[in-house]
Formats: sequence, C-alpha cells, structure tokens
Amino acid sequence: MKTTAPLLLLIEDDPQFRLLLRTTLENQDYRVLTAATGRDGLDEARNQRPNLLILDLGLPDIDGQEVIRRLRIGSEVPIIVLSARDQESDITQALDNGADDYLTKPFGTAELMSRIKALLRRVAKLPGGAQEYFQVGELKIELTKRRVSVGEREVHLTPIEFRLLSVLVRNAGFVVTHRQLLEKVWGASYVEHSHYLRIYMGQLRHKIESDPARPRYLLTEAGVGYRLSEEEIQ
Repeated sequence: MKTTAPLLLLIEDDPQFRLLLRTTLENQDYRVLTAATGRDGLDEARNQRPNLLILDLGLPDIDGQEVIRRLRIGSEVPIIVLSARDQESDITQALDNGADDYLTKPFGTAELMSRIKALLRRVAKLPGGAQEYFQVGELKIELTKRRVSVGEREVHLTPIEFRLLSVLVRNAGFVVTHRQLLEKVWGASYVEHSHYLRIYMGQLRHKIESDPARPRYLLTEAGVGYRLSEEEIQ
C-alpha cells in the first residue's frame, strides 16, 4: 500500500464490524487506523491527523455526538457518521455538530466508498476545501465573480440568495441542515427562523429550476436540510 494513500480513522466499538470495515477500506488502498472508544479516537485524531474520519455514534465511553463536538473545536477533518440511529433528529444533530455526511446501518459498501471519495475530492479542490466554480448540467456558478447562469441565461440573485447558494456550492453533494444555513446566511440569532429559509429557497428555485416543483439542482432532504446536487437528475 502506498504511504501517500489517504489515511482514514475508523472509530467503532464492534470488533467484528471494525475488522470487516478495516479490511474493506484497505482493499481499496486506504491506510486505516482504528479505535474502539471515543477517547482513543480523539487521541488518534489529534496525534495522527487522518485525512478522513469514520465514526459510529454508539460508543461505550463518549457518545459519538460529543466526539464530533470535541473534534470540531480544533479540527476540520471530514467526518462520516455510520450509525444504526436513523431518526431525523439524530442525523440533524450530527450534521449540526459538524459531521459532513451520515449513513445509516446497514449500508452498501459501494455507497460508503462513493461518500469517502466525494469528501476527499471536496477538501482537495482548493486550500481549505473552498470551491470557487461549480457546474452541473446547465447550471454554472462562479463565486468569485458572483455570476450565476443557466444555459445562456444569466440569473440575477439578491445578496441573500447568493449567500444561500454559495453555502450550498461549498458543500455540493452533501446535505446542509436548516440550522447551518440559517446561521451561515443570516446569523446565529436567526436559527429558529426557518420560514426565511423556505421563502428564499423557493425564490432560488424559481430563478434556477426549469420546474421549481420538481427541482433538479436544489434538493430537499426532508426534515434535515437542503443539498445542491453534483449530478443532474434525468
């Protein structure tokens, strides 16, 4: 295995599942570290600085939600949560705490590999994970030039609409929760004003989508948030 291969940290307390997943990841040419507890995982993350972290929420010592919060104090390492918890509240909380993606158990190996590759691509695009140009289908977005177009038609956005779209662009392919969008676009004092988000997302869809009722780009993740699709829906 190449020493330059991405280093992944797997925090999972089930020994059989941990071994199975480690073997699967190593067969895909990733280097893998493992930890069975939240405290050991936090130590490994700080000492080894992995490229990506895979985390189970049901750990024996520290709940996975708390592990995410502690990691986010001083690290931007991409985090994928793997958990049997499938309630919207658990998913939303994990994403609000700073996780980048969430897969519920059981899941397909191909789906996990796709999510890992997508996250590693995202953080590798530019320093800090920034993304200044985005295109999918006929939709083109240039953040630096503040230019949005659909095909040959230029789309004129208000400052708030553009800020909202910018947050989605920088997280393209991944769900951004209602709370995260409200905080980043309007500020921390607006996190309970979800009607703002519905209004402006509706306006964005009317300007960008050919059929706002059946969006191709600005997708709703029911009960959780919104996602800018990286692949055009046919």
